[in-house]
Amino acid sequence: MTARTALVTGVVGGIGAAIATRLAADRVQVIMTDLPGEALEEAAARLGLPAIGADLGDPASVKEMRDWIVTNHGAPDILVNAAGGVRNQVGTSLEDVDPAAWHSIFAINVDATLYLAQALVPAMKAAGWGRIVTISSGAGLRPSLTGIHAYTAAKHALVGLTKQLSLELGQHGITVNSIAPGFVLSNPATQRQWEAYGAEGQAQLISRIHTRRLGAPEDIAAAAAFLTGPEAGWITGHILSVDGGIT
Repeated sequence: MTARTALVTGVVGGIGAAIATRLAADRVQVIMTDLPGEALEEAAARLGLPAIGADLGDPASVKEMRDWIVTNHGAPDILVNAAGGVRNQVGTSLEDVDPAAWHSIFAINVDATLYLAQALVPAMKAAGWGRIVTISSGAGLRPSLTGIHAYTAAKHALVGLTKQLSLELGQHGITVNSIAPGFVLSNPATQRQWEAYGAEGQAQLISRIHTRRLGAPEDIAAAAAFLTGPEAGWITGHILSVDGGIT
């Protein structure tokens, strides 16, 4: 894996940072991205990895980022798209779903994966090897505990896009898989959600998890390391639930 270059997105959050750290420990050359700003700069300094800011919901921004990476580090042959989330939204009734809020969640959870694949796949095809891992969610397989319609719909769409890309790209030596995490305390949004359950709700959730614990970002990073590695070459189009058995 020392000859491989990975782009990991969403590194300001705990899951993306853990994936970048794990791949770097496995001696993959890792480049990180998230929205430009102090949070990304702090993550880059803390993890000791190169980073470039980009708006992944904007195809022009994605292409500019790709060009910078190719010039400075070579073309990535691994993509782990951990960018996503609820965009600081909360659950509402159907009647109160705001169109702009709906589309903002789709932009980072679904559109970004499409734009990243369009930008990076040509070089993977030329090399005859590539790994793409998306981070979906248990909300991509069933209704979401968040109660956010757009988040559930977007994660279901991401699962579908993952499978479609797998069908198209497998013949070129590119595998495309998704990790569907269970409840992982990885960022302020998940912390707020956890606290909102209260003691009784937290106990009920833990009781449904076979391992009787919440997930950690490192649990998701371990799965990403496997799916991007050489031993996962015949695994594609798969949605791997990493959730302690709650499914």
